[in-house]
Amino acid sequence: MVLTRKVKASFLFPQRNICKAFYIGHAAHASVSPIKNSSVNTVNQWIQHSRKPKTLNPIVSTCFFSTQSSKFPEYEMPTVTWGMIQGRKEKLVSRVIICDYLKSSGIVPDELEHLELPSTIEVMKERIEFLQKLGLTIDDINEYPLMLGCSVRKNMIPVLGYLEKMGIPRAKFGEFVKNYPQVLNASVVVELVPVVKFLRGLDVEKQDIGYVLQTYPELLGFKLEGTMSTSVAYLVSIGVCPRDIGPMITQYPYLLGIRVGTKIKPIVDYLVSLGLPKKILARMFEKRPYILGYDLEETMKPNVDCLISFGVRREALGSVIAQYPQILGLPLKAKLSSQQYFFHLKLKIDPEGFAGVIEKMPQIVSLNQNLILKSIEFLRGRGIAADDVAKIVVKCPQLVALRVELMKNSYYFFKSEIKRPTQELLEFPEYFTYSLESRIKPRYQRLSSKGIKCSLSWFLNCSDQCFEERLQADYIETETKGPSFYMGGRLELPRSEIVSDEEEDESDDEILYRRSVSL
Repeated sequence: MVLTRKVKASFLFPQRNICKAFYIGHAAHASVSPIKNSSVNTVNQWIQHSRKPKTLNPIVSTCFFSTQSSKFPEYEMPTVTWGMIQGRKEKLVSRVIICDYLKSSGIVPDELEHLELPSTIEVMKERIEFLQKLGLTIDDINEYPLMLGCSVRKNMIPVLGYLEKMGIPRAKFGEFVKNYPQVLNASVVVELVPVVKFLRGLDVEKQDIGYVLQTYPELLGFKLEGTMSTSVAYLVSIGVCPRDIGPMITQYPYLLGIRVGTKIKPIVDYLVSLGLPKKILARMFEKRPYILGYDLEETMKPNVDCLISFGVRREALGSVIAQYPQILGLPLKAKLSSQQYFFHLKLKIDPEGFAGVIEKMPQIVSLNQNLILKSIEFLRGRGIAADDVAKIVVKCPQLVALRVELMKNSYYFFKSEIKRPTQELLEFPEYFTYSLESRIKPRYQRLSSKGIKCSLSWFLNCSDQCFEERLQADYIETETKGPSFYMGGRLELPRSEIVSDEEEDESDDEILYRRSVSL
């Protein structure tokens, strides 16, 4: 009777329902009488036919997966009984059990409502323990609980293995995941590899990739055709050398995340309005790309206004910024107030003189006051009056940044070999800024061999080529005050000085460019 019913059922139900009915009955071990061999052969032939790949019904296709233990227990394929019996009720029960386990571990599962969770506590426990071995705490997991939806073998291990290959040490994995936990959800092939290839295409050295990603891990989530490409293209358009993009990114990876329209272009336009040509800005950005990270409204503009309030002339702002671009991002008001008070108290330099010092050497705002005092005490110790020291500091503020040992050597050479009165040092204090071994000694010895007597500025404040031409001339140029020397500044020539045609053709932009490059 049972055999007859099963054969008739093949005519009453579709094939998929027969499969379902047969296996449910088999899984439930229904109490039926033994089936005859002929009937069994008939059903076996139908089963072999239904196992072919042409079957597209998911219920039929899952009926024949192996239920034996696999290499990875958490990825075992479900049995037919599991697939049929575990419905919404069992899934809800399993989810409640997992959520209770997470709560007992201190993890808040509220954000995991729509996330597919593993069906067993063992798998979830493995994920939590793996994250803890990386250095993450329960609080870190609660900051981004979605990482619990990542499989250890399918997500975490491949991602971390690739990061290690890119130069991120294992000891830094925990910190990296804390800073950018979304990386565990990323695909190595689809998301991570293209970003690394993009960085290499921008001339970021292979050994620097790890540092760049550690510094700014969010890069791994950027779209290549978005902000990164746009910012690079704009910087190149204003004159940044393409070969310098790689070193710029290595020094300041956040550059690739700065938007052009809202950040970079407004900064460029503002600095151009202060008298800095784009050619100079390009060189500034190449050397110090972090300037682009300064806030224009909150930092840059207030600092420029602060310089003006302390007496810096508007026409000198471009030169000040070109010499010391970092001044745009400093807590400038506090620094200027402190230094101005110090210069007035210790050096007897008034606010107007202090403004002149800033124009010639803006780095003075960050210079240690003890270092300044050492240079001042050395000059005063040579018998130079306090008022004269103040004058030569205003004229050549670079003196306060020199090493006292070098100043001593230059001074002793001046007194023992050159044997000139100290008054000449007051007229040309820039003497101390030149190298004793590479410029002062060699040039003075050649002058002595020819019996030429001249001022300090005449043989020091000129290029090597100019010095050679002066030595070969049949006459000595008339003594004048000579060009006043500002380190990093423009040479101011007397009106009587003859300027070559080549120098006349030089624009202000070219002079400013040459000056900033020399820095």
